[in-house]
Amino acid sequence: MGMIDPVLLEISAEEVESLATGVNLVWMLAATFLIFFMHAGFAMLEAGQVRSKNVANQLTKNMLTWAVGILVFFAIGMGISNNVGTILGGGSGSSALTQFGVDGGYDMAEILFSAVFAMTAATIVSGAVAGRAKLRAYVTYTFLLAAVIYPVVAAMVWYAPGADAPILDSLGFADFAGGMVVHGVGGVAGLTAAWILGARMDKYNDDGSVNIIPGHSLTFAVLGTLILCFGWFGFNVGTAATVFNPESAADGVLELGDFGYVGSVAIVTALGMGLGALGASSVSLALNGKVDTLYVANGMLAGLVGVTGPTDLITPMGAIAIGFIAGAQLPIVFKLVDEKLKIDDVCAVFPVHGTAGMLGLILYPLWSLEGTAIGGGVISGGILSIEASAFAPQIIGVAVITIWTVAATAAVWGAFKAIGEARVTPDHERDGLDLAEHGVDTYPEFGGPDVATDGGYTDDKAIRTDGGEVNEEKRSSSELRADGGEPNDGELKLVTAIIRPDRLGAVKKGLAEIGAPSLTVTNVSGRGSQPAKKGQWRGEEYTVDLHQKVKIECVVADIPAGDVVDAIADAANTGEPGDGKIFVIPVEGAYQVRTGNSGQDAV
Repeated sequence: MGMIDPVLLEISAEEVESLATGVNLVWMLAATFLIFFMHAGFAMLEAGQVRSKNVANQLTKNMLTWAVGILVFFAIGMGISNNVGTILGGGSGSSALTQFGVDGGYDMAEILFSAVFAMTAATIVSGAVAGRAKLRAYVTYTFLLAAVIYPVVAAMVWYAPGADAPILDSLGFADFAGGMVVHGVGGVAGLTAAWILGARMDKYNDDGSVNIIPGHSLTFAVLGTLILCFGWFGFNVGTAATVFNPESAADGVLELGDFGYVGSVAIVTALGMGLGALGASSVSLALNGKVDTLYVANGMLAGLVGVTGPTDLITPMGAIAIGFIAGAQLPIVFKLVDEKLKIDDVCAVFPVHGTAGMLGLILYPLWSLEGTAIGGGVISGGILSIEASAFAPQIIGVAVITIWTVAATAAVWGAFKAIGEARVTPDHERDGLDLAEHGVDTYPEFGGPDVATDGGYTDDKAIRTDGGEVNEEKRSSSELRADGGEPNDGELKLVTAIIRPDRLGAVKKGLAEIGAPSLTVTNVSGRGSQPAKKGQWRGEEYTVDLHQKVKIECVVADIPAGDVVDAIADAANTGEPGDGKIFVIPVEGAYQVRTGNSGQDAV
């Protein structure tokens, strides 16, 4: 690449080296921060795929993964990785077991860069064990993964100071940005932990049939996916390049580093992402007749995982092929795991991170930059560009990493299970881990109150947030009736209405206009004349016969119940089945807590 003569810039060799180091450091830290931001993506993706009663638990696990993992990797994991790598690579000498004494400049930045990769592997596991794992068991496993399990894998592929090369690297195994070291480890570990833990309650029937348990928010899942896609460029492209060559900079010459292929890495990453979504979409359409949204999201990630390992080794045609294959295998492998193996992998971490990472590394020699081109002229390197000698090392590397990860993970979760510490109790699982493990409710209320908390009206006759005003005349108990009687024959009446959620605003306004703004609203579901619908979750169809509704309860004394019924009916009517029903029930008594009033005065 081009060189810049320092004489022309009138700077010394020391200044050139300092400039190169600073630019390289900024590049590395920018990539590190992008990868760290992926934790936000994992948190949203996983939270969207679990039920609402487990959202806080999933978010907490993601935060604690980083909190525990960064300390453990810094204090133990990086040292273990360096020393194990040296021993397995046949080198001599030893490295420090902790990183506390490392130089505070470039070396510390490299440790942080390594740590964000390690924590990515750790956080993947949380999605597989969602909804039933004890928090203490998960945190302990994260400690061990960051301290030993991941560092041993990284030592076999990436880290071996004092040795000629890490042991798997010396055999010819290549994993550029962690398709197997990071994602494969996370996916395999997640599947193993989910197998040891067992399925969520009610996931499988006695006859082996599967009950679909949809997650609570596709919006969260898709947002998390796109955040991960954004951070992934730090994962791959950040690994690909060093801006300036440190060796030439030491001699006083600015020479561009690995930027000669950084553009290729970027386009391979982008193509893998897009083709993964297309692959998953195509198979979803073939299997179910519809393009499942979650499969599209998971397919984007599977495509990225597929090209992450060989991202510097494959042609753009390879990115297209591997990305599509990684996305296409996702629905098939998920159904195999879910329906045949009966392993409850909640967030599909094995087909997204496990098999996608394996396939990318095993198949890459078909589209290798170093291979022999076949069908040239299509896209750089031809339709195929085969490097046959690379198949065996890739298969061996994938097998060794898989065996180690399964054995270590099974030992840890098996020990937890043996002492009864792996899984929450059935009661806690039924109530949700948000309450059982954290004492919180992620969605504690159905909207905020629109009216005064005592059910009365404000002294200053403030305009209500529903757009209506308190009608003092309508509330007057001295209102005369043509028949000489009193509203509701002097009794209290409870009007209960079950309506469509989208009509709630119109109903509140209608009630305010007749002087009955006080009401209680509850989020409910029910079944009536409205036809059942079909839903899909990862391509599996399930029946939706309990429709989302809201229940409005309004106790009236001086407002005729008939007027309330009419106001609700007019506002809630759409003319379609499922508009709801209204019930009027006598109320025996009432008591207002704040004032002590009872009977009609309480209302």
